[in-house]
Amino acid sequence: MPSLRKWLFSGLLVLVPLIITLWVLDWVVGTLDQTLRILPTHWHPDQVLGVHIPGLGVVFALAVVLTIGALASNIIGNRLVNWWHALLHRIPVVRSIYSGVKQVSDTLFSEKGNAFRKAVLVRWPHEGMWTIAFLTGTPAGQVLATLREQPGARADDEAFISVFVPTTPNPTGGYFVMVRQRDCVELAMTVDEALTYIVSMGVIVPGSGRDGAAPPVLPAIPKP
Repeated sequence: MPSLRKWLFSGLLVLVPLIITLWVLDWVVGTLDQTLRILPTHWHPDQVLGVHIPGLGVVFALAVVLTIGALASNIIGNRLVNWWHALLHRIPVVRSIYSGVKQVSDTLFSEKGNAFRKAVLVRWPHEGMWTIAFLTGTPAGQVLATLREQPGARADDEAFISVFVPTTPNPTGGYFVMVRQRDCVELAMTVDEALTYIVSMGVIVPGSGRDGAAPPVLPAIPKP
């Protein structure tokens, strides 16, 4: 029985990640294949080739994205995009949804932004407990002024950062919090490594398998 149990868990460790990966890939390919429906019927690959080839929707969607990006990068395309944005901002209901989504997408995909590009260690949800968060930006305006007026602030120019604290094991949900920069520690790990650490609930430690050594112990942060 101990041998059977060992073989069972070994088989699950091999098959479960493979099955989930194939299922996700099948869902992604199947979803992107639906983009071919925007083409005229006589242009569909199934009609032209006479056989269904999975994955052509991925190539078509990638080509559409690259084409739109190339057109939006020149002067004429940039003017058309600005005109389109101005048009959507004039529609009452669409304006609220579109503006919010666009601000988030600009923050996440902007080459100049730092959103979700740094992993930090923060005290959460209270003193004495720690968790991994991702830097999303810095507070400004009235929010920053109010934070600097709170008890514990050392100076009028004290720095604060905005972070996203993901939940475990599903990192798509979480909490948006603003903390003092001096109370955070920037981690020497990539965002992918931090996500793996979070999803595995601390089982997979980044860097522990590279040279067999344990991860370094972070220095203690002095209390304010």
